[in-house]
Amino acid sequence: MTTTYAVLSEGLEKRFGEVRALRGLDLAVAEGTVCGLLGPNGAGKTTAVRLLTTLLRPDAGSARVAGHDLVREAAAVRRRIGVTGQYASVDGDLTGRQNLRLFARLHRLRDASARADELLDRFGLTEAADRPASTFSGGMRRRLDLAASLVRRPEVLFLDEPTTGLDPASRNRIWDAVRALKEEGTTVLLTTQYLEEADRLADDIALVDRGRVAHTGSPAELKALVGAYAEVVVADTEAMGPAAAVLDRLTGTEPVLDPDRCTVGAAGTDPTLTLPRLVRELDAAGVPLLDASLRPPTLDDVFLRLTGENKEVAA
Repeated sequence: MTTTYAVLSEGLEKRFGEVRALRGLDLAVAEGTVCGLLGPNGAGKTTAVRLLTTLLRPDAGSARVAGHDLVREAAAVRRRIGVTGQYASVDGDLTGRQNLRLFARLHRLRDASARADELLDRFGLTEAADRPASTFSGGMRRRLDLAASLVRRPEVLFLDEPTTGLDPASRNRIWDAVRALKEEGTTVLLTTQYLEEADRLADDIALVDRGRVAHTGSPAELKALVGAYAEVVVADTEAMGPAAAVLDRLTGTEPVLDPDRCTVGAAGTDPTLTLPRLVRELDAAGVPLLDASLRPPTLDDVFLRLTGENKEVAA
């Protein structure tokens, strides 16, 4: 079966003076999926989104969004995408209803009022629809902002950190909205600083580092690249040294020792490491073991292992 891509870029490059923000970005996002764009600060994610939404022109490379060339058919791309940036684009002096009607009229929709009412109901904003947006909570403003980006029913939606600063309940409502959009066939490109968010929403993840896509795959595929986190509890502090030596050998990373709890832990690099093997190796080394566990890898582990542990997570 041939895959149709809603976003497809090859060798995208962008400079800002002496800074090379993108160094040949290759990205493929299948239609009707959610793609999480992750990477450390300065990796080039925001630049990539600005290019793919026609806000910047690439210095080299090419891209197609919703079937149209990013440079030669920029106007056609804009007609088919929606964008929710890091900061709300709604007008605080207007009511929620007025904001959505304004966006609908700017898009020259004939049913501006009906479309606004439909989106207000969809995002649970009907009761507050006639209040100024400045009186909305952070979560309500974010939902209104997302509703505004959907006025024209975009084929591809770009979400740049849509839940930053939101409480768990508001974040869950945004997550539900993203899942519903995917079910309706909308393609979503999501940047986020919450790796749990990417894990729950994304079908595929593109890990960006130093202006390039360094790794791609589903959350499960990326987790399979790294090993589990091993932790052992020993009988006394004298046994911590031998236990650390075993974990160092098995995981390939420097163990972390906690004398107060007589525990030794290490992040794994070998995805084939199993708990029985860990216990056997500790027993062979004469370590008086009280407990041992392997925690499955998370996207945090993947991020730190594949991009360097001294870098910050950012969307």
